[in-house]
Amino acid sequence: QIKDSATSTRDVLEQHFSDLKGTLKKLLDERLTCLLQEVDVIEQESIKPLDECQKLIEHGVSTADDLLREGESAVDGDVGQQNEKLSNFTKKALHIQLDSLPEVPSLVDVPCLSAQLDDCLLTILKNQIFRHGTVASRPPVQLEEFVEKPGGILVRWCKVDDDFLAQDYRLQYRKGTASHFEDVYVGSETEFMVLHLDPHVDYQFRVCARGDGRQEWSPWSVPQSGCTTLVPHEWTTGLEGYSLSSRRNIALRNDSQSCGVLYSKAPTYFCGQTLTFRQTVGQPDRRDSLGVCVEQRNGDDSLQRDKAVCISTNGAVFVNGKEMTNQLPAVTSGSTVTFDMEVVQLGPCSNEGGNFKLRVTISSNNREVVFDWVLDQCCGSLYFGCSFSYPGWKVLVF
Repeated sequence: QIKDSATSTRDVLEQHFSDLKGTLKKLLDERLTCLLQEVDVIEQESIKPLDECQKLIEHGVSTADDLLREGESAVDGDVGQQNEKLSNFTKKALHIQLDSLPEVPSLVDVPCLSAQLDDCLLTILKNQIFRHGTVASRPPVQLEEFVEKPGGILVRWCKVDDDFLAQDYRLQYRKGTASHFEDVYVGSETEFMVLHLDPHVDYQFRVCARGDGRQEWSPWSVPQSGCTTLVPHEWTTGLEGYSLSSRRNIALRNDSQSCGVLYSKAPTYFCGQTLTFRQTVGQPDRRDSLGVCVEQRNGDDSLQRDKAVCISTNGAVFVNGKEMTNQLPAVTSGSTVTFDMEVVQLGPCSNEGGNFKLRVTISSNNREVVFDWVLDQCCGSLYFGCSFSYPGWKVLVF
């Protein structure tokens, strides 16, 4: 683990600083190009009037030189032509202003370019670079526990650095030897139920945290493997009053007038586990039910019957069809109802059956009831079920 994490850390550092070098070089090249373009613009704009002035002066000198040669020719010519040449020379000389010059910019108005470079940038960069990046010997958060669930795993984690103030956590997983992790949860809780996992398949998990008021995430925890051996809970298909999701773990009470109890596909609830229902509510009815039972039984319109324990949507608790005096809060949208059971055997249990007691805990909206459920036969596993009189109810089971 130490060698693997050290190698991985070296790779991350080398890649990060290589990327920084490339980015810094690109930024410096862009800044240099920008400054050179500024020099070009100033040079072109400043030298243009001077070039025009130079052209005017050169043109005047050339004209004066031509006139001088023409005067010399007039003086040196014969007498017949001399008067005419001198007359032409005089007329041309009067029209040429040899005593004027174009306006030349004063010296203070002529730019003199220079590069102004402040060495403090190197000092700033040096200070920032020497503070950039840290090496942590351990992540501030680590995976703590995996709890098998039907078709899923409840993953728990904890902080191991008391000085680290966590604002959010980020849980990722990948299947088997897949190359990439994917996000499965981001939030402030320290546990999450990862559903839709294949039984008997290893999954790798890792978690990190984001400090209070910070944007960057902490280093990842040490990846750990988790596996569930429990098949996922599924509702039975084919009941007219209910529509199921593709994974058959969500049941929706539809508009059909048909009534009846929707049971699980198989007796997949075992004592010692927690069975959880999460629902979206519709119109309640006193015959509604969510619970577990020993056997599927056609013809019933509710689990408020013998060999079953359930909670009604108004919070009433029924054991073998009888309502208890203790009552839970009414079921609300987004809330969860959980069933926990443990075996308390009263008498010998053989293949022919015998007295059998289960200690049952039903929880809803932060309240719970605990009671003993006495059966006349051994039950290693149980069915779960639900019934709703009106449409709009939706139940996820896990």
